Amino acid sequence: MEKLTRDQINRKISSMEGWTLEGDFIVKEFQTKNWKTTIFLVNAIASLAEAHWHHPDLEVSFKKVKVKLTTHEAGGITERDFRLAEDIDRLITDIMKHS
Repeated sequence: MEKLTRDQINRKISSMEGWTLEGDFIVKEFQTKNWKTTIFLVNAIASLAEAHWHHPDLEVSFKKVKVKLTTHEAGGITERDFRLAEDIDRLITDIMKHS
């Protein structure tokens, strides 16, 4: 998988709500209503990431999950990261509607 250029990354990320660029990662924080929802969210993201053959970095706290995406084997951000980010957004939207 080929790394994207900064220009390609900036164009893609500009259309994605809440995602930012931090170094070699695209990043988004999700607020939750409680610890139970946080853990449910982490497990859902982990399952989705496995389906994508991806390994995101997650930072977990009481009412927050921070997702950091980069394609480790490519040494930077690729299309794979953006596909997973879009699927995570859809998943989180569904979870938050029902929590």
